[in-house]
Amino acid sequence: MDDSIDSQLDATRQENVSRILDAAERLFRHFGYSKTNVADIARDLGMSPANIYRFFASKAEIHQAICGRMLAASYQQAQDICRQSLSATERLRQYIRAQHQMTVEVMLDDQKVHEMVVIAMERDWHVIDKHIDRLHALVADVIREGILAGEFPEQDADAASRCFGAATVILCHPQMVAQCLSKENRATPDELIEFAIKALKN
Repeated sequence: MDDSIDSQLDATRQENVSRILDAAERLFRHFGYSKTNVADIARDLGMSPANIYRFFASKAEIHQAICGRMLAASYQQAQDICRQSLSATERLRQYIRAQHQMTVEVMLDDQKVHEMVVIAMERDWHVIDKHIDRLHALVADVIREGILAGEFPEQDADAASRCFGAATVILCHPQMVAQCLSKENRATPDELIEFAIKALKN
C-alpha cells in the first residue's frame, strides 16, 4: 500500500516538474532566458512562485534541467545512429553530420535557444561535461568495432574518440558554429569529417 502511495506521489511530482519545464522552455524560447523570471513561469502555469520553488531552487536550476533535456535528445540521436548496421566509418560520418545539423537547426536558427545554450556553457554546468563524456564513450565503442572489423588500425579507442571529438568540435559547439557558419575561408563540414576519419585510419 505504501509503495503504491509513493509511486503516485512520484508520478505527481514528475508531472509537475514536466509542466514547469515545458512552460519555462516555452517562455525562454519566446522572450529569452534573461527576460524571463520565475514569477513569469508561475503566472503562465496559474500557480504561485512559491509552488515553483517547491520543485526548483532557482531559475538557473530550471534552466539546467531544460538543457539536460535538450542534451538527452542530442544523445539519443547519436546513440540511434551509432547502433545502426553500417560500417564504423559511415556511422561516424552520419553521427557528426547529424550533430552539426542539430546544432544549426535547434540551437542557432532559434536565437533564444542559442542564448540558453551559451549561458549553460559559460556556467560550465556538469550536465555539459557529462554529455560530452557520454558522447566520447559512444564514439569509442564505434571505433573499437571499426578496429575489430579492420577499418581502423589498432589504437587506443578512448584516446581516439577524444581526438575525433576535438577535431570536429567546431561542427557541434554552438558558439563555434555560429562564428564559422558564414565564413568562406573555413573547411566545410564534409571536408572536416573526412579529414578526421582519415586520421583514424592512418
